[in-house]
Amino acid sequence: MINRIGKRAFAIVFTVSLLGLGACSSAPDEEDIQRVPNKSAQALYEDAKQTLDSGLYARAIQLLGAIDSRYPFGPMSKQVQMDLVYAHYQAGNTEQALATIDRFIRLNPNHKDLDYMYYMRGLVNIKADENAFQEYFGIDRADRDANRTRVAFTDLSTLVNRFPQSGYAPEAKRRLVWLLNKMARYELKVADYYFEREAYLAAANRGKYVVEHYSQSSYLNEALEIMEKSYEKLGLPELSEHARVTRELNQDQ
Repeated sequence: MINRIGKRAFAIVFTVSLLGLGACSSAPDEEDIQRVPNKSAQALYEDAKQTLDSGLYARAIQLLGAIDSRYPFGPMSKQVQMDLVYAHYQAGNTEQALATIDRFIRLNPNHKDLDYMYYMRGLVNIKADENAFQEYFGIDRADRDANRTRVAFTDLSTLVNRFPQSGYAPEAKRRLVWLLNKMARYELKVADYYFEREAYLAAANRGKYVVEHYSQSSYLNEALEIMEKSYEKLGLPELSEHARVTRELNQDQ
């Protein structure tokens, strides 16, 4: 009884804490900006950078937002926007981060740090797909819509293809492998859902989609297996046999 109560109390505290973090990490409004001391852009940026390095992201957003508002065309305006993206990302403000990134890319299509912005866009979309509560309590969320994952994959693919020499490219490639597996796993979760409900054609098509689009993932054999079972249920022995042979050949490689 005590353990149960303790776990429940901890969960409530955890939930309230996360809600509190979300409440105090939103984008600064005009009133917040007005409360920032009237200093030069350089002085404010030094304060913001120190605050950002200390992990005080809500305050850093306030300071950086003030600089961005008061000195939108200053010599450090681009760096301020990049720092704002990072601060919003760390604070969990994914929509604000994406809005800042998209504005930056739109207004600065040839900027030397565009690779960083695409890298951050990928990371922000990955974070937007996360759910702190469900992740913490170990709930498998592979059956959720994978739209954000696909967008993140596109962002990081853009980085790798357009800026192959970027210092962010190696990490982007590693994350692309993970995202590819995540998308394949999502499709197979849906395929399993259809198979269990005897919608065998839909299940086979989901497996086929993985084979056609995510053949480099670690879920290729599972996709072929669901195709094999589904075609067998549909009374299509030739297709079922083809999926089986392909799966066995792939296992031998």
